Amino acid sequence: MNEVDALDLVREAFWTVIVAASPAVGAAMVIGLAIALFQALTQVQEMTLTFIPKILVIFLMLIASGTFIGTQITSFTQIVYDHIESGF
Repeated sequence: MNEVDALDLVREAFWTVIVAASPAVGAAMVIGLAIALFQALTQVQEMTLTFIPKILVIFLMLIASGTFIGTQITSFTQIVYDHIESGF
């Protein structure tokens, strides 16, 4: 295994993490923006208003996109195993 193979594997790992986390992070960002807009318009500054909906939306997104996340992680694992099998 040389430096190019190691960097390629690290790049693939980072990309897998970004792609697998994007549904939950995107949903949290959208709901956070909507709640912030609601709080700014109504001047309601309740702290639990920001956390509870985000937690629920992230949980629901993880349930809804679980197969997508599993596919991404399985694909990365297969790449790693292929590298190990071929001796890098």
